[in-house]
Amino acid sequence: MASMMFTDCSSISSTLLHVNGRRGAILFRHCVGQLRLQSSASARGCSISIRCSSSPSSATSVDGKAVAKTIRDEITLDVSRMKESIGVVPGLAVILVGDRKDSATYVRNKKKACESVGIKSLEVRLAEDCSEEQVLKSISCFNDDPSIHGILVQLPLPSHMDEQNILNAVSIEKDVDGFHPLNIGRLAMRGREPLFVPCTPKGCIELLHRYNVEIKGKRAVVIGRSNIVGMPAALLLQREDATVSIIHSRTKNPEEITREADIIIAAVGKPNMVRGSWIKPGAVIIDVGINPVDDPNAPRGYRLVGDVCYEEACQIASAITPVPGGVGPMTIAMLLSNTLISAKRIHNFE
Repeated sequence: MASMMFTDCSSISSTLLHVNGRRGAILFRHCVGQLRLQSSASARGCSISIRCSSSPSSATSVDGKAVAKTIRDEITLDVSRMKESIGVVPGLAVILVGDRKDSATYVRNKKKACESVGIKSLEVRLAEDCSEEQVLKSISCFNDDPSIHGILVQLPLPSHMDEQNILNAVSIEKDVDGFHPLNIGRLAMRGREPLFVPCTPKGCIELLHRYNVEIKGKRAVVIGRSNIVGMPAALLLQREDATVSIIHSRTKNPEEITREADIIIAAVGKPNMVRGSWIKPGAVIIDVGINPVDDPNAPRGYRLVGDVCYEEACQIASAITPVPGGVGPMTIAMLLSNTLISAKRIHNFE
């Protein structure tokens, strides 16, 4: 069985794809013939096509930051149009329990993102030692509030709370995180449509779509099987008619299985676990991992790396998301998108 623990590899700078969504798409990157550039008069039309090559020179950087900016611009226009047409502003409520600095940072970033596109945001902060009933009461109030179209409970919750019970209390019509079991169940069933798709997996698939990566009929490997990313990502790929394998902690020969993949989504939380030897030449890699590793030369004493060794992967893959700047910005963009979708659905606005 292949080892799943690896040492760190050195950092590498990436060449980014720049998108100008206001004056049409301008897509530029030096490459070697397998990249088809397109320009369009609208942000929605900007795209880039990546075709697998058996001998790529250097991987294209899948720029989640630029794509997320384009999506936020699209959302801003729709929010403005909705306000002008029917006088409704989409609203997102966030419930934060406890004093975790990372959770507070995430909530602050989500609030700023809402403000940037014109979505109204409300925040409820509860003490670490508050009762589960207090959290449920806040959820119930937002469920009944017609001005709120999305409810997000920031995870993780304190250990004395039943996370499943709390998430289940969120109205499925306002479950913009996509974690309600009915939404996940619908995602898993053929012929059924979830009201919402979890934000990070949705962002991964959106990146593949925006870069015109063909999914149908391709072999895809998802590394990690969490309820938040791995499992819904695998379900989404399956919906796109990919042949999907899931790698987890009990998988034998993960390197061998991963090396067959045309598309890899890594979401396991192990820094630089996926090495170059795991990767099929020309594969497309979406790296969800964001892991701190010690670096005495970095200003903070550490730097962030993904689950995939970027330096090795970019010499073999045809395209890869950088860390940071890849999937992270897309997660928040998809939360904004889900909130807008909810408001449109509730008010029957096209």
